[in-house]
Amino acid sequence: MCEVTITVRDDASYQVEGLLTVVDGEGNAFRIVPGGRVLLCRCGHSESKPFCDGSHRRVGFSSRPRATRPEREGSEQGARA
Repeated sequence: MCEVTITVRDDASYQVEGLLTVVDGEGNAFRIVPGGRVLLCRCGHSESKPFCDGSHRRVGFSSRPRATRPEREGSEQGARA
């Protein structure tokens, strides 16, 4: 079974690791190989969306969310393995 890990980094991008494919709104696919990682923009200011280009540092992006238990197990809002 393939495993993907998404790390919400404080005041920065999402770090996504594992075998996966990122598909944009036009259907363009970007394959990430096993052992690879991609950083996805959270601040909305990246010139290379959906990927992070470090703009969050320039604009002073601040966000430190913490995961909470979903209302019901298996829900799409944060099910934990």
